[in-house]
Amino acid sequence: MNEFKLQRLGQLMEPEPGNLQEVEGVLNPAAVRGPDGKLYLFPRLVAKGNYSRIGIARVLFNEAGDPTGVERLGIALEPEADYEIRSDGSGGCEDPRITFVERFKRYLMTYTAHSSKGPRIALAVSENLFHWERLGLATFDQYQGIDFVHVDNKDASLFPVAIPNHTGKMQLAIIHRPLFPGTRPEETACQAETRLVDLDHESIWISYCPMDLEDLELHHFALFNSHHRLATPVSQWERLKIGGGTPPILTRHGWLIIYHGVSEITEQVNDEHHLRYSAGVMVLSKEHPRVILYRSVEPVLTPALPKERHGTVPNVVFPTGIDRRDDLGLPNRIDVYYGMADSRIGVARLDIPEFLPPGKVADPPDEKV
Repeated sequence: MNEFKLQRLGQLMEPEPGNLQEVEGVLNPAAVRGPDGKLYLFPRLVAKGNYSRIGIARVLFNEAGDPTGVERLGIALEPEADYEIRSDGSGGCEDPRITFVERFKRYLMTYTAHSSKGPRIALAVSENLFHWERLGLATFDQYQGIDFVHVDNKDASLFPVAIPNHTGKMQLAIIHRPLFPGTRPEETACQAETRLVDLDHESIWISYCPMDLEDLELHHFALFNSHHRLATPVSQWERLKIGGGTPPILTRHGWLIIYHGVSEITEQVNDEHHLRYSAGVMVLSKEHPRVILYRSVEPVLTPALPKERHGTVPNVVFPTGIDRRDDLGLPNRIDVYYGMADSRIGVARLDIPEFLPPGKVADPPDEKV
């Protein structure tokens, strides 16, 4: 039995009637505590034609401390830079994750920028969450013949503190999952269940930035040029693809990540194959986050509710926002904000168990599948 369990608290946000900026969905939010201690969501707002902006909303709580709704506060980012706009005028700023980086005393946002070149990881910085300055696209050096440069990439998040790279040097680190050709779930779904996984091209990676951590001038964001393969598809629920989810937060067991996995489902009526996006737990070593201490054999959240099974993209739960409930004096209580069928936003609660569940790590980093 998986001792990490997510308990649904309900739907938190859906498209606002009459709001043209949200007619095609409200989904995949970042979640972060502001300087005032309040919790803010940064949802992806989808207008007609899949034109996406990143909004700002304040989370409302009841007397028990459970999230019950939001107050919309405006727009954080909308497509303006050339790397956010396609040649036909469409484009998007999508699926943000926000981390308060302690060394800088600022908030750093990673988000997906959509241009004619495809999805890429972009970054922005803020002191107060309401005014954001673009830093440009994240850049990556090649690694052992692997081209991280000219490839789609998304679902990235940053660690809040410097962590050691493979040489022990303390650096800013990003978790990301490049979308190399042939590794999208729509492509891997066509292959047999016994297919060989391409470890280099189908994995979640940690990459490190050698920038001077004392330097607060972030206008010239440095190159990520040190890389470590973190995790690759192993279990059936993530057979077709794994990727990032919530930013890493520190718990009593280590760095906790709620990540996503994709599997295939077959409709019994017509034998059509469809994709299912589920969520799992990964715990990384506090001292050496390249080391996985625990990883879900079974998902902790999978599409079950009608609003998770039916929507813009059916059968999707997609975790992106996370909030440790220090405000309630409950550091072992975690609220997870997630997209529901690419249409709405739900929230679920995770209570961290006293001990890590027994069992070996799903895939030691140097083990071949």
